[in-house]
Amino acid sequence: MNPALWAALGAGAALLLLLAGGVVSVALTGRRSRAHQDALSTALSEVESLRHRVEELSAELVGAQDRASAPTVGEYVITTAGRPTPSDDAHLHTVSQRAVLSATLGEPLVKLAAFGFGIRKALAPETRNRIAFEMRREVKRARKERRRAARRARVAPARTEATAEEAA
Repeated sequence: MNPALWAALGAGAALLLLLAGGVVSVALTGRRSRAHQDALSTALSEVESLRHRVEELSAELVGAQDRASAPTVGEYVITTAGRPTPSDDAHLHTVSQRAVLSATLGEPLVKLAAFGFGIRKALAPETRNRIAFEMRREVKRARKERRRAARRARVAPARTEATAEEAA
């Protein structure tokens, strides 16, 4: 067979492989984009539900602040300073268990979330690489400094002997 024919057949086969690879990549890209669109729509719906929940909680908070800032019914004078009034008892029962739970667990959860973020940030690959780089640089600097100090220690006695001979 003619070598030109072999070359033409090889080029044709390469062209067919390239075309098949292109078709496969387009199909995979379409699947990926659909998956990304599904994930995006799911995330958007979650964000919308969270936004709705935040609005509900802020409305509850405003209502609680309005109730807390309402003037008290009883008037306090020195003679009634130690005795509870009926309005005090009513105010104590208006605090919900949810508010108590939120107050007792809220701060530790915030601290835990901040601690988790710091740990995740500290263990990130770029942070570890930066620390390793700084450590290598510091080791090299200390090694060079030790070599300089050793060189100065070797040269210093020779200089003192030379200056002593010149002085004599």
